[in-house]
Amino acid sequence: MKRLLLLRHAKTEPGGAGIDDHERALMARGREDAPKLGRYIRKQGYDPELILSSTSRRTVETVNLVTEELSSGSRVDYREALYLAPPEVILSLIRLAPDKITSAMVVGHNPGLEQLAGLLAREPLKRKERDRFDLLEEKFPTAALAVLDFDIIHWRDVERGEGMLKDFVRPRDV
Repeated sequence: MKRLLLLRHAKTEPGGAGIDDHERALMARGREDAPKLGRYIRKQGYDPELILSSTSRRTVETVNLVTEELSSGSRVDYREALYLAPPEVILSLIRLAPDKITSAMVVGHNPGLEQLAGLLAREPLKRKERDRFDLLEEKFPTAALAVLDFDIIHWRDVERGEGMLKDFVRPRDV
């Protein structure tokens, strides 16, 4: 069994003229939401062993605030390729995770992260899973977390439509 957490970075300052998108920082709300999600991850027992994160300022800040709340020391790998990455690129990096790792988290951006969550989630089998899936399809807001379980041994075997959507939570839900 492998568990994959997909976390969108927390709320950032608006982009616009003269602002380098890669350097956009978290807003006050983002600095409040990220630790909330970290505490939620810890309380639910979702602590990842490995975190793959975009190199943008907003994802680095999100990772720092989340990991301060986790109970274990997660290894963090910052990957330039995750910056505004499409789903295929994110999935290719997930598939390279070491097999000894049972739980990994990706911290990144929309639309790629939201699209990947939708692609990886299987057709819901139970009502609770359907409700989570409907929320995920509605919107994947900043600091939202999708948790998918895969009945596999090797990360390379993560496939579209094979992940059970165990959880989907937004900051306002915790």
